[in-house]
Amino acid sequence: MISTRGRKFTGVVVSAKTPKMIIVRWQRLVFNKKYDRYEKRWSKVAAHDELGAKEGDIVEISEIKPISKMKKFAVTKIIKRGK
Repeated sequence: MISTRGRKFTGVVVSAKTPKMIIVRWQRLVFNKKYDRYEKRWSKVAAHDELGAKEGDIVEISEIKPISKMKKFAVTKIIKRGK
C-alpha cells in the first residue's frame, strides 16, 4: 500500500485503459462574481490503481509522492462499483 499525504477527492473513473492507472474526474463549484452565482467545473487527474477500478466506478483518491510524470494520486478505496 502506498502512503498517502494530504488532499482527498471523490470522483468517477472516466478511463481505465492502461494497466494500474486510471483517469478520475470530480466536480467542484466555483463562485462567479459577474453573475453572482456558482458554476460547475470539473478536474481530471491520473491516479495509480492497485484495487482494480473500472470505468464508471466511484472512487476515493488521495495525494501521494509522485510516482511518474502524471501520477500524483492513488486510489485509496472503491466506494461504489459502476455498471
